[in-house]
Amino acid sequence: MLQKIKDTANHLISLVGENYEVGIILGTGLGDLVSEIEISHSIAYEDIPNFPVSTVEGHSGKLIFGVLGGKRVVALQGRFHYYEGYSMNEVVFPVRVMKFLGVKTLVVSNASGGVNPEFEIGDIMLMDDHINLFSDNPLIGKNMDELGPRFPDMSEPYDRSLIEKVKQIALNNNIAIQQGSYAGLSGPTLETPAEYKYVRAIGADTVGMSTVPEVIAARHMGIPCVGFSIITDLGVPGKIIEMTHEIVQEVARKSTPKVTLIVKELISSL
Repeated sequence: MLQKIKDTANHLISLVGENYEVGIILGTGLGDLVSEIEISHSIAYEDIPNFPVSTVEGHSGKLIFGVLGGKRVVALQGRFHYYEGYSMNEVVFPVRVMKFLGVKTLVVSNASGGVNPEFEIGDIMLMDDHINLFSDNPLIGKNMDELGPRFPDMSEPYDRSLIEKVKQIALNNNIAIQQGSYAGLSGPTLETPAEYKYVRAIGADTVGMSTVPEVIAARHMGIPCVGFSIITDLGVPGKIIEMTHEIVQEVARKSTPKVTLIVKELISSL
């Protein structure tokens, strides 16, 4: 697996160069942030050796290289999910490739269901922690010592200094943001009312089907992370309605301009 990661990274470096400082993973409905990137290269996943291919609507399936906020960035326009049938190693493969492209900060985003009764649809939650409720972990198996330690510390999954920067940027731009913990489940079914109650009871504020594996892989490699979760539906008793993926995408898109502004200013400050 390590050799595949290096082979893919070397192939990309031969095409686009290296020393990309920031990695960005664009979640459901947030792919439009790419319009703010001064793009130098756009490569379809199917043209990248060893890369999985995104199968979910709203995930374009391109690796974008360019400049955002004055920094060289590489962005996944479409991520890979465990529920698509990929192994955890495949889900986090792009994050590991980013490490060899020079990435030193990872920005992640997702759409999620809010279980905190104080949250409303359309809110932006700054992630300060997560709960891994997947039945797997990307670090299971023989440890790749060149990437990180056998037992990586997870006391700070989301970087505290980046969190404080985001809060200040939001305040300066009069953007209201929430802050809390994200629970990651395998999906692809949306949660039942009892499951919503469960994830709230164990300490989560939102719930979704991504992000956690990617952040685990990044932290294993010593890459600081900052995460944004768009509340696209509510898992709060009395506010639960039948949801579709189309509704999730539409709500996420409406919050994209605010997240884009925050991410752009954050990257400028790094």
